[in-house]
Order: sequence, then structure tokens, then C-alpha cells
Amino acid sequence: MTYVKVIDDAVGKYPYDVRQLRRDNPNTSFPNRVSDEMMADWDVFPVTEKDIPDYDERIKNCVKNSQPTFEGGNWTVSWTVSDKTAEETSQYNDNLSVKMRVERNTRLAETDFHALSDVTMGDAMKGYRQRLRDITEHSNWPNLKDTDWPTIPS
Repeated sequence: MTYVKVIDDAVGKYPYDVRQLRRDNPNTSFPNRVSDEMMADWDVFPVTEKDIPDYDERIKNCVKNSQPTFEGGNWTVSWTVSDKTAEETSQYNDNLSVKMRVERNTRLAETDFHALSDVTMGDAMKGYRQRLRDITEHSNWPNLKDTDWPTIPS
């Protein structure tokens, strides 16, 4: 559990924990298990982390806020979603392109045995392997969905 030490109705120290409470108060004897109620007597309160919001990671950044806020009677840490810069979007796409090429190469490697000299490769498999090679020309490249990938013939 993460806590916040409140000083004058504002964040004094965050994150904060029981060990820090003991260090900050060396002349006080605390029980082995310090309850949230006892922590509150020392202006130390639990902090709840809000769920990460839905966002499009291709064009948005999502960062956990560094300080909790007091909302609805509780201390919470939330998230900030902001637009990516053109450079960040380009870097994201470059990284994703590398990842998608690895996926494409893995799918090709899984069917390499069809290309052995003692195996006759069928037209369906030839077409599948060619569609994998051409995947970088797909309109959604590099932001491919599962449905964008060609289906391996049976």
C-alpha cells in the first residue's frame, strides 16, 4: 500500500510508507501492524491508483501523475493523456514497424518447410507467403490488426 504524508492540507511526502512514519517519529512506539486509522492520526493516508484510461497509443501518451490529488474524500493518483509530438509518433511507428516485421518473419519461418526442395508448394501456400512478404504495403501498416494478417491455408 502506498501512502501520502499530508502537511497543511497538501502533499508533503509521496510516496510514503510505514517505515518512513517510524523513522520520522523515532520516539513513538508503533504496533507491528499500523492500521490506516492510526496512520490518519499522523496525517498519513492511503493512495488509490486510478485505472489507466483507454487511449490510442499510436497518437497519445499516457503518464501516471507524480503526485496524488484529494478527490471525493480520498487521495488518488490518476493519469494524464496527451497528444504525441510528430517525432514521438514517428518513433512509435518505426518501433512498431520493426515489431511487425519480426512477426511477419516468424510467420514466414513457420511455413519455410513448404519451400524445401523435396516438397511441392501448393498455390495457396505460395499466395499466403507472398501476402506475408507484401504486408508492408497494407493500408494499415504498421498499425495492423489481427484481421489484417493473411490467413494460413489449411
